[in-house]
Amino acid sequence: MRIGSKTDGFNENVNLANNSINRISTGINRLDELLSGGLPSNSITLVSGSPGSGKTILCYHYLWEGLNSGEKCLFITSDERITNVVKQAKELGFDFRSWIEAGKIKFIYLDLDNSSIYKEMEEEIRSGNYSRIVLDSITPVSEVPVWASGIHEIIPSDYSSESKKYPVGSIPATRMHVRRIISIFGQNNCTALITSEASGDTCSFSRDTISEFLADGIIYLDLDTTMDRRKLTIRKMRSTRHTLKPQDIIITEGGIKFV
Repeated sequence: MRIGSKTDGFNENVNLANNSINRISTGINRLDELLSGGLPSNSITLVSGSPGSGKTILCYHYLWEGLNSGEKCLFITSDERITNVVKQAKELGFDFRSWIEAGKIKFIYLDLDNSSIYKEMEEEIRSGNYSRIVLDSITPVSEVPVWASGIHEIIPSDYSSESKKYPVGSIPATRMHVRRIISIFGQNNCTALITSEASGDTCSFSRDTISEFLADGIIYLDLDTTMDRRKLTIRKMRSTRHTLKPQDIIITEGGIKFV
């Protein structure tokens, strides 16, 4: 059977030399199998879906696997306060408290009213020597109004008479945010997951409509309320042979399971 034919359900836009690619486990065995062993090392994967679809839980699996493999991890949140994130993770069986105390994982909260969020994020990533990073989520970050001074500098929620304002919701502002975040992650030796709310548009996998083009991979989580089912689909993954067929999943006390 020809690889990439419609009959086998696999993506033909792949690099067949998968054995030469270092793979990073997602912490979910069946997902690793579907990804030919895991995420490509030093890649950025968009985890997209509607609220309640399991995006953050998938990220818990990913970080938990890294911690148990002796890696150093970082969780950046812009939606929930850190105490809430850690509490919710524990309720699902991911008790990060001992790892936090041991200095193996750090949770940081991005205050979107702070004009230095990019500087803080970049300095933390560069100095922390993290191999696994999660940003949960990119959606509110990409919707903050910005002012640009020069080509590369973005100043969220701040004003300077020498800066050009791009209003919230504008395409230039959104592109600047997303490209800046992807650039920060891409310049460091880490493998990252970035979550995003789905747009509701069947043609887009992020509300900013840009992240899916810049990310190396897309894992889409969906809710089929009429059938009372959850689905996980690998829509894109760099240098990886994978099925495009939606997979049935459930969320239990131990996190995400394939059924």
